[in-house]
Amino acid sequence: MTAPVPVAPRRINRVLPAHPVSAALTMLVFTAVLYVVEVLDIASGSRLQLEGGIIARHVDGLDGILFSPLLHDDWAHLWANTVPFFVFGFLVMAGGIAQFLMVTATIWLLGGAVLWLLGPDDAYTVGASGIIFGWLAFLLVRGFFARSVKQILLAVVLFMIWGGVLWGVLPTDSHISWQGHLFGALAGVLAAWLVARADREPRPVRV
Repeated sequence: MTAPVPVAPRRINRVLPAHPVSAALTMLVFTAVLYVVEVLDIASGSRLQLEGGIIARHVDGLDGILFSPLLHDDWAHLWANTVPFFVFGFLVMAGGIAQFLMVTATIWLLGGAVLWLLGPDDAYTVGASGIIFGWLAFLLVRGFFARSVKQILLAVVLFMIWGGVLWGVLPTDSHISWQGHLFGALAGVLAAWLVARADREPRPVRV
């Protein structure tokens, strides 16, 4: 008679990356890419920005789903996104690089696709804000889906520091894509649910 394969639950309550230095360096590289793209955009006379944004329901704006998070309107726009981009991305890496890539891809592609489908006709959207709102939403709700006290406590701290930015999902400024913020945040909530469901499934233990 064959004995059942022993299984062990995955760790789902980590709040910081297992290798924080590597995670920080990775996020520095990702952040540097945004600055390199901005330099290239300026050198091109803003051609990259004009051709890489999301334009709702326009075929020419479909490629913006891939490229718009890398582009920014100006240096002030990029500077405003830099710190939350780095911090939230670093914290999302707590689940490992594979989980980070899955979460980011879900927010990036799903949030962008829904914005392309449902965004206003006259909107032209660029910027990493949708990714940032998605990461923040992921970090805020992840602990509740995973039933992790540590992650819930981290969510409370993040909400106390950055909770005010969540007003950005409401139409308070005609020059800001609140739809991009909202759809990115909703994609982040979905990613948190998917991660928690996957992490609750036991995996075989090697013997």
